[in-house]
Amino acid sequence: MDTRFLESFIAIVERGSIADAARHLGLTPAAVAQRIKALEDEIKQPLLVRAGRNVTPTAAGLGIIEKSRLLIRGVEDLKALATHNEFAGELKIGAISTALTGLLPFMLRKFFADYPKIDLHVTPGQSIKLYHDVVEAQLDGALIVEPPFAIPKTCGWKRLLSEPLVVLAPESCTETNPLKIIKENMFLRYDRTQWGGRVADTFLRENRIFPTQQLELDSLEAIALMVSQKVGVSLVPDWLPPWPEGLKIRKIPLPDTTLQRHIGLLWLHASPHATLIRQMEPLLLPRKSRNAPGASRP
Repeated sequence: MDTRFLESFIAIVERGSIADAARHLGLTPAAVAQRIKALEDEIKQPLLVRAGRNVTPTAAGLGIIEKSRLLIRGVEDLKALATHNEFAGELKIGAISTALTGLLPFMLRKFFADYPKIDLHVTPGQSIKLYHDVVEAQLDGALIVEPPFAIPKTCGWKRLLSEPLVVLAPESCTETNPLKIIKENMFLRYDRTQWGGRVADTFLRENRIFPTQQLELDSLEAIALMVSQKVGVSLVPDWLPPWPEGLKIRKIPLPDTTLQRHIGLLWLHASPHATLIRQMEPLLLPRKSRNAPGASRP
């Protein structure tokens, strides 16, 4: 089976028309239609239903679309493994929200210039989910909070950034003692089911602080906005900008800075793009990091 036929089939399903797929592939609509006919003849099933300019997959087409995508990706991976001096194919990485805005944008221009044949796909998500996606080979790598356990030997890890905890308080708050602020105000808790939230929770427990809690959220940006609106105070990592615009808040550092949220790059050693991901490390390092990055784990 010619994989170009599958590429044409996937392009039509994703774009909804033969004309759009042809423009994407740089072919004529007639050439794309011929590929689909050849594919249908080989599979001996109609794969697409045409209704005017729109095209939708049949039941048989729906049945093979995901396997077709996996097959095409496998072919691209084989090309990447066989090509020693040139990176090509699809690279799938994940990123938590603060890494998506604070790290990725500043490296993409150089990345695309250095690796023009890489098709980059970025999946946003929470660290726990992205971690499992990498371990299970659903992603090639991910920018996540450092797990609270040892990285498995099947994966590599590079710490890129360490973020100290700070107390967020409304701009109108005049108190300067961060512990007193937490104790005496309604507390907006960083979700304890998240690895970053566990760091903040560890600080509270070690200092025997049991604040009056109103909300528990997994979005740092939402917490900052609520503090700005005087809903309460919070304890969060001092993440890389950008922060939401127009915030009326104060950031008060803690007396103990040993507890920090660490952000890093996780990758799967077995990924065909493992070498490329390791070469991404220096591009991802923040230009003005508050803390020196930690050592790599093998």
